[in-house]
Amino acid sequence: MAIKKDSVVSLNFILRDAKTNEVLENNTDFHPISFLLGRNQVLEALEDEIAKLNEGDESDILITKDKAWQEYNENLVQELPKEQFAGIDLNVGLELFGENEDGSTVRVVVKEIKDSSVVIDYNHPYAGRDLLFTVNIKEVRDATPEELESGAVAQAGGCGCGNHGHSGCKGDGSCGHHHDDEDDHHHHHHGGGCCRG
Repeated sequence: MAIKKDSVVSLNFILRDAKTNEVLENNTDFHPISFLLGRNQVLEALEDEIAKLNEGDESDILITKDKAWQEYNENLVQELPKEQFAGIDLNVGLELFGENEDGSTVRVVVKEIKDSSVVIDYNHPYAGRDLLFTVNIKEVRDATPEELESGAVAQAGGCGCGNHGHSGCKGDGSCGHHHDDEDDHHHHHHGGGCCRG
């Protein structure tokens, strides 16, 4: 019996690089993440496979790079003046949120820090990787009218699986991003990942 659209699905997961078996994310020791099925809050290919499962199921789901974050694109690496990052404690590998010219949110990763500039990477951290999700479906329930209207799952602990990188899960299960500066660049620290697209 498949999980119907707009159900609230709560799950724990381990995300690995399918080729190297490197663990990329693991929330099995923390609160399950919860999301509304069919609302593009997780990768579409992952959502399609989760919809075939039932509460209590555990399953390995392979998502190839063509259905995840595509190939790595060298043209998405950019060098910006260091003053654009004023007030941020920069280090290589730090994930930041910026704002595109059209106002949409973009996530970047600090790739290199030079004397007067910062090299940032607009590629998704998992670009070019085939991904293996091990998911454990903890609960499936009907969404409340409020959840259906807002598109957000109401819960005490944990957070939803964000699709655009602006609602991630910290390791402690809390939701997470915060402003470290309030200048025009709107760079935000990122509190970790879920299974977002």
